[in-house]
Formats: sequence, structure tokens, C-alpha cells
Amino acid sequence: MERRMTTTFPDVSISTERLVLRAFEEADVPAYTDMMNDEMVTAWTSAPHPYTVADARTWVRTLAPAERTGGRGIAFAVTEFLTQRLVGTVRLHGTDWRTRATEVSYVTAPWARGEGYATESVLAVAKWLFRDQFFERLELRTPADNTAAQQVAQKMGCISEGVLRNAWIARTPTNDGRWTDIRTDLIVWSLLPEDLEGGTDDMARFGYASFTELG
Repeated sequence: MERRMTTTFPDVSISTERLVLRAFEEADVPAYTDMMNDEMVTAWTSAPHPYTVADARTWVRTLAPAERTGGRGIAFAVTEFLTQRLVGTVRLHGTDWRTRATEVSYVTAPWARGEGYATESVLAVAKWLFRDQFFERLELRTPADNTAAQQVAQKMGCISEGVLRNAWIARTPTNDGRWTDIRTDLIVWSLLPEDLEGGTDDMARFGYASFTELG
């Protein structure tokens, strides 16, 4: 198959057995606002806090679509197939089209944790990225104390490549109910196409059943 010489990802929807990954919609704003105000999201991401409805609308209407059209990556709303409930996000960013490499980040809503949705959705994106978009490297960076994010990387079969010392600013709650910045290390992980061959039980169980280009 001939490789596509493009510098933007297609407008695509990815389906797994339990999930649908699609572009953000206006109807996602209330649930997305609630998700981004969760304490774990505040602690480990650089999202504004408090995260307002206006912030969510700007993300849905402007920032998320611009990730794809600007060639920087693509942002997916992760929804349950049966209920259509928003359960998380997966975002590719920092894309290098020459080296066919990109970075992934992910958030799981507090009401959907413990279901394996992060592993399932990120692995589905990875398989689509390698098999349909012919990418050669997917990179993850997890704060040193964010064990949940590290477990997702391990379940996907990612390889830990090292530590970026003092490279991230996380947030921690204070006694008066506010948040304060703290510096932390980042663990660098990578996934290559050959890492998906063979794979773990999670890798065999999770993946995309289909994808649909919408553009």
C-alpha cells in the first residue's frame, strides 16, 4: 500500500468493542467541564483550574479542531458505544511528519475509571496510527508520581526509555483548599509498530474494530 504524503490526520472516528472515539461535539461541553475539574486532572495536567464552561466551549469549538487542521495532531472524545457517555479523551500532539512520530496524552473521567477504558482507547489509536497512518513511533510522558498513567503505558506494552529530570510542573492541594505548583520528573515511554506484534493479553483484547474517515 502506498504511504500517504500528508501533514494532517484525516477526520476519523475509531470504534472498539466498547468505545467510539470521535471528534468533540457541542453536546460534550457539560461532561467535559466536569471531567476537567476532577482533582486528578487538575493535579497532573496543565489545564486551567477551575475549568469553566467557557474553557470547554473554546476547546470543543476551536482548540480541538485546530489540533488536526493545523497538522499538530488530533483530539478524540472517548465515548461508550452503548450509552454514548463521554468517558475520556485521547490526544495526539507534537506530531513530526518527517519522522512519523507523535506524542499521546489521555484523560479518563472519574465516573469511568477502573474499566480499562484508557488502555483500550489509547491502544486503538496506536494501532490505527501504525497500521493506517504508517507512523513509526508513539511517545508518552508520564509524571513520576502518576502511577495510573504509568500502568496504562505498561499495559499497552510501552518501553520505558528514561527520565526527564525536573521537567514538569504538577499541582498539589494545600491545606486551605487551593492548589500549588510542584516540580516533578517525567518518565518517557515509547511504542513502536513491532511492539504490537505478539503483545500482551490487554493488547490482544483491545484494539480498533473499525475506523471511518468522515472528511
